[in-house]
Amino acid sequence: MHDQAESLRRRFEMSENPREAKTISFVSGKGGVGKSNVALNFSLELSKHNKKVILVDLDIGMGNVEILLGSNTNKTIVDMLHDNLSIYDIIETGPNNLSYISGGSGLSDIFIMEQQQMDHFFEEYHKIVQLYDYIIFDMGAGATPTSMAFVLASDECIVVTTPEPTSITDAYSMIKHIVTQQPTMPLNIVMNRALSQKTGSKSLEKFQQVILQFLEVKVKPIGILPNDPIVTTAVIRQVPYSLLNEKAAITKALKQMTKDYISLTDESKDEKPMSFIQKFKRLIKER
Repeated sequence: MHDQAESLRRRFEMSENPREAKTISFVSGKGGVGKSNVALNFSLELSKHNKKVILVDLDIGMGNVEILLGSNTNKTIVDMLHDNLSIYDIIETGPNNLSYISGGSGLSDIFIMEQQQMDHFFEEYHKIVQLYDYIIFDMGAGATPTSMAFVLASDECIVVTTPEPTSITDAYSMIKHIVTQQPTMPLNIVMNRALSQKTGSKSLEKFQQVILQFLEVKVKPIGILPNDPIVTTAVIRQVPYSLLNEKAAITKALKQMTKDYISLTDESKDEKPMSFIQKFKRLIKER
């Protein structure tokens, strides 16, 4: 762990990349739709494409990423805030050279940070923005004022839903909550646990139409992931499904989704008007 922290420090000192990482928040309207699993496997696939990725678990008190990877992390983001640690001390390395930060069981504390902790968070976060291509936040289901600041300060959101009516309704509510505060936020939709490509596509199309009609915003569908039994097996074995079975239907769909996403992202490399930290600070002040 000490060697890894030193390696990250050296990378930061040697970094000449003026561009900041793209920040993506994975959100869902309700729990139990497979959001954390999609976020983790998507991050692993991005890493396979030689992208430098760090996944930050902000799903309050759940520690989902750590569980799905079957790992025991030494330090968490809560430790960084409470013990004034460097961010380098809490970054772990997973499969495919994926970096990740565990949330920890007391993660709700991060959403009620005191000013000193907030300043420390900004200072530490600044150290990694040029070390990675993507910083991915796995957000908890639902919304609190400070957790929404993470979402609204991100460059874009990926909303994970399933074809179930309750899941669709809750995803709609989350999107409404986001666009009410940030009308220009780029929104991507992943339809998870689709019974077939046809039914998943139908649900996605209908969902898009409803959002356009009532919220007057366009959302971008980026993937339909099938309801694959390998996911349950992977969770039990604590191995990400994209690594457990590369030939599984969901892994193939995820690979295609990631490939399409990268090609679209690489085509649009616009300069950001404001950094994540600038947006986050502004949002916190407004609350």
